[in-house]
Amino acid sequence: MTEAQLIDTHCHLDAAEFAADRDAVYQRALAAGVNTQIIPAVTRANFADVEACCRRYSGCLPAWGMHPIYIDIHQESHLSDLRTQIEAWRPIAIGEIGLDLFVPDLDYATQEYFFIEQLKIAREFDLPVLLHCRRANDQILKQLRRLKIGKGIAHAFSGSRQQADAYLKLGFKLGFGGAFTWTRATNLRALAKALPLDAIVLETDSPDMPPTWIGAPGQPGRNEPAQVARIAECLAELRGDSVEAVIRQTSANAQSILNFSASDAV
Repeated sequence: MTEAQLIDTHCHLDAAEFAADRDAVYQRALAAGVNTQIIPAVTRANFADVEACCRRYSGCLPAWGMHPIYIDIHQESHLSDLRTQIEAWRPIAIGEIGLDLFVPDLDYATQEYFFIEQLKIAREFDLPVLLHCRRANDQILKQLRRLKIGKGIAHAFSGSRQQADAYLKLGFKLGFGGAFTWTRATNLRALAKALPLDAIVLETDSPDMPPTWIGAPGQPGRNEPAQVARIAECLAELRGDSVEAVIRQTSANAQSILNFSASDAV
């Protein structure tokens, strides 16, 4: 185990899947060297859960936002509530926001409306964004350019090298987690190996996106933030870098893009 401090840039520690043992999950993360977790909201209703989680655990920092797959829940008034929440507790970012062209029957126009309005809020408050970009990278990049948004993380990135370079040119970092640990993810593994290390931040998306060593074939287990440590090891092995170099650089990347220091979360 390394003494370097790890950062999980995307973790839903507030999720119901952790209700029975959340304290233990958090302690395991600390024991693994994961000192900081970014906890993004997904709906107006879960702002309170994210806030409670971040107040309970000093290593957790909040992001406020409304996720694209919950467009049936979002209301126009929630955008005002988002501004109020930001003013009450300035977050590390606006998120989790974005577009999703994978889940069927999600009205695109509604997704795009809430995405654009939240981008405007991020610009208004000069905050980075945590992007959900599943199969929607080109559409998201279009809006980032149009609205001149130049700071954030493309969470769970799985696009092309061209799309990766487009995000990097805008000033974004790319989130890599459990998905690239699967040997069948050949394109994603090639990208994780080829990208400059200063482009990458580490994440788990806990309790989702489990790495290959959690669960059984066809029955993935619950992911948790402690796994960032082993994800860092996998990335180092894949790239031929030292684990220390991977941790040091990816943590510096996260701190620079999200504009916080280690003292903010301890």
